[in-house]
Formats: sequence, structure tokens, C-alpha cells
Amino acid sequence: MTEVQQDGTLRYPLAAPGALEPPAEWPELREACPVAHVTLPSGDRAALLTRYDDVRLALSDPRLTREGLSRPDAARITAGESGSVFDSPMAQALNAEGHARWRRMLGRWFTARRMQALVPKIEATAERLVDGMLAQGHPADVVAHLAFPLPVFVICDMLGVPEGDREAFKHWSDVFLNLSRYTAAEMDASHRDFADYMSTLIAGKRTAPQDDLISRLIVATDAEGRPMSDLALAATGQALLLAGHETTAGFLTTMVAVLLADRRRWQRLLDDPSLIRSAVEEVLRYEPHTGFGMLRYVHEDTEVPSGDVLPGGTTVVCSMAAANRDPGAFEGADEMDLGRTPNTHLTFGAGAHSCLGQPLARTELQTVLRVLLRRLPTLDLAVDPAHLRRVEGLLTTPLRELPVKW
Repeated sequence: MTEVQQDGTLRYPLAAPGALEPPAEWPELREACPVAHVTLPSGDRAALLTRYDDVRLALSDPRLTREGLSRPDAARITAGESGSVFDSPMAQALNAEGHARWRRMLGRWFTARRMQALVPKIEATAERLVDGMLAQGHPADVVAHLAFPLPVFVICDMLGVPEGDREAFKHWSDVFLNLSRYTAAEMDASHRDFADYMSTLIAGKRTAPQDDLISRLIVATDAEGRPMSDLALAATGQALLLAGHETTAGFLTTMVAVLLADRRRWQRLLDDPSLIRSAVEEVLRYEPHTGFGMLRYVHEDTEVPSGDVLPGGTTVVCSMAAANRDPGAFEGADEMDLGRTPNTHLTFGAGAHSCLGQPLARTELQTVLRVLLRRLPTLDLAVDPAHLRRVEGLLTTPLRELPVKW
């Protein structure tokens, strides 16, 4: 159970009874307290939203913004000098560029059509990584052998950064997603080091451009002929490396875990591979540990569909994972339905700040699942699901490891 503070607020993030189970408080909060007072790791207070309609409004209503999180009265996630990823120098640089303008300049490279063109390369990478698993023998760790390296290879190739730097990216990502694992000094140092790395990379591509996304963004302009600033270019590279491998690696691991935790799900996909696309969407909805949630700052009093009013000046935590299990929005919300349609989950957010890279994440998940079903039809967990553990102290909560056999 989640710890209750002396002032009666819940400590956030909420604790969960198991790595594949949601917090026990979700049903009661959605029913009786859809806008709950919580205390963040920094000690600041925020309002937690757990109902689907409330979360969807908070993510898309212009009265609640991400940019407002830099205000002095906004709640901080951590007490570190650099703050969290939501109000970091990276986020500030992107906000200064103008979110709508930045999205338009970058969005053209993340269409479903462009992502589909990446499938042969993603498939070849997955095949090679599965070969490595087979060569080692079982039990093998899906995280180390497949879920972490594949998104790194894909995003490094797309951006044109050396795969050999992936351990540095992993460290910087962990620090950027810090809740309680790193000190303020370590956070500040990582922000500087990552920014310096990207600045050097961009300078090199200005001199010797290649066929990669960063080289294209350097020469790209908006509708008025203005290029992206150097600070925004560096921050864009950081954001894409962060989101392009950390979160996708977590989704890949959980996808395999939840499909094998009840092996009838795996068998159903073996029997009917046409369900792969809808199964991926259901995994994204069902996964109870999609991370901290998205923060929004309330600029003026706003009534949410549950009837509560969010006062101006409030920092809101939008729990997309809790919203995705709302029985008011999904029939059989706590059950997996691999053929569920429609599936309007909020895992990638909603509105102007919805995840720009979601076509890439979907493409990777579908491609990897297709390869695993073909190459390892007898795949199974090598441990009891109850023994799986999540990484603690970060905004994301990926599985530490996922031992499998075949």
C-alpha cells in the first residue's frame, strides 16, 4: 500500500503490489477521489487525476500547460537544482523555440509512412539480437539482449550518432529521469555533459552532413524560412535519444512480460498473427507502470468532467496508466483483450503535447513481436511473474530484467 503523509496526502508515485500489477488505490481514487492530493518526492504537493475523462481534458485543455511548470509556484518533482525532465534546460530550450513551431518542423519526419519504411532495418536488427539470444542459450534476459539494445540501435541510426556511445546515453537518460537516485550535482553535471555532447555532434554535422535526422534538421526551416536554433537542435537530439530508447525499451520488455505472464495470450497470437497490431495497442493500454505520468500547470480555475475544480496555480499529475484502466472508458478495463477495438488509450498523451515519436514506438513494438513469434514460438518466462522487479528511483519504471526460456 502507498504511504500516507501526516497531512493526509498520498506519497506519489503510488506503490504497487507487484511488477505487473497496478497500485491498489486506483479503483477507490477513481470512484471516490478522482482529484487526489499527493506529495511528490520533492515534498511539494500536487493533484493526481485518475479518471479517463479528467486526464484527457488536462492533457489537451489550453488552460493547463506544460510550459507553466517553470513558474516558481509550480510543484517540483525533485528538489535538485536542475529539476526534472519537465523543467530541465532541455525542456526550457524547446519551450523557447515555440512548441507548435518545433512540432511542425519535426513532425514531418515521424509520419506512419516514414516509420513503415524503417521496418526492414528494425526487423533485421531484431533478427540479429534474437540470434545472439539463441547462441547464448536460455535462460536469457530480454532486457539486456533485446529490449534495450534494439531501440538504441534504431534511434542512433536515425539521428546519426555513434552506437558506441549508448552507455553514455543510458546514464544520461537515467539521470534525466531521476526521482531519488541521483544528487543535484550529478543531475547538473549530466545536463551539461549531454548538452556539450550534442553541441559537438551538431557542429560536426554542419561541417560534414550525412543522411540522418540531425543533418536534415540543421538545414530545415519553418514556414517563414527560419531555421531551428542551435539550442533547440541540441535539445531535440536529447529529447529524441531520451524518449526514443528509454521508454520504448520499457514497453518492449513489458510487452513480452504481460503476454507470457498468461501464456494463453502468446498462444492466441501464434494462432492468429493478424492480432499483432491490436495486441500492441492493448499492451500499451494495459501496462500499469507507464511512468510517473504527465505534469500540467493550471493557469486558471478549471472544472474537470468528474465535477471537481482545479484551482489556478495547481500542479496536476495526469496518470495515463490509471486512466487506461478506467472502467468508465473501457469495458473489462482490468482484463487484456488482444482484439480490443477501438482502443483509445492515453499512453502517448493527448492534445498538442502527445508523443511525437509514437509512430516509431508502435513500429518497433509490432516488428519485434512479429519476429519473436516467428523465431521463438515456445518462448516462456523463466521465473514466476511475482518475482519480477521494477527499477526504482526514476520517472520511468522499467523491469530490471526479464529472464525467458524456450
